[in-house]
Amino acid sequence: MTLYGEMTKADWMKALHIKDENIPTAFILHGEWEHAWNIEIWKELLAEEQWIPTWNAITGNYNQTRIGFANVFGGPQAAMIAHRFAMLGTEIMIQTGYFGGLSKQASYGDIFIVTGAYMEDGVSRWYLSEQDMVYADPMLVNEAIAYCEEMNYSYVTGNIYTTSAMLMETKELVEDWSNRGFIGVDMETATTFAVASKYNRSAVGLLNLSDHLIQGDTLYSRIADYEQIEERTDQRIREIALYLSSLGK
Repeated sequence: MTLYGEMTKADWMKALHIKDENIPTAFILHGEWEHAWNIEIWKELLAEEQWIPTWNAITGNYNQTRIGFANVFGGPQAAMIAHRFAMLGTEIMIQTGYFGGLSKQASYGDIFIVTGAYMEDGVSRWYLSEQDMVYADPMLVNEAIAYCEEMNYSYVTGNIYTTSAMLMETKELVEDWSNRGFIGVDMETATTFAVASKYNRSAVGLLNLSDHLIQGDTLYSRIADYEQIEERTDQRIREIALYLSSLGK
């Protein structure tokens, strides 16, 4: 009997009924509660040779690169995607989505290029049990920075605190995380980075500021033109993620 943690690439190929040509070079994991409209966007982007492995994921070709996309919410969902496709041979994992702001270095509209993640999500330590931090691939970070600078996109770099209970955030917790130097907080990045590290894959995070916690903002009380800023930044992040995905060819 072979259990999940013992499964090989061949086991996963059989379980998922996947052929080698359908295994993506890169996988974009998008952390967000709402998933339906994200899937529709990526169905259009990845329309060529499309294959749907699970209810929240899609794979297809974009400019001759095989790419996967999944909408995930929290570490467990991120791990379900990242683990299986890392085992299958996907080379690059790109975490997108949103973060709560912990630093005045970050502003709405900035792209947060994550260099490292603190592992307080409850999942990542199953993959890397003897450490607290897990880091992005320096090459992907540098490529993302270079792209932003070339396109004149505003960005910030630094570490994120990944947790599992967004609605338990308090002023005291936010101030503590901020004082420890974290740029933001999210629920997926450490998980995706840890799975990638465990299986010798490359990973990076590209996140959009959703609620500037250190300024007292929440999802229910933020700047008036947030939706326009969010949409523009999401589009830029998709653009960068597609570019980084092409580097694995």
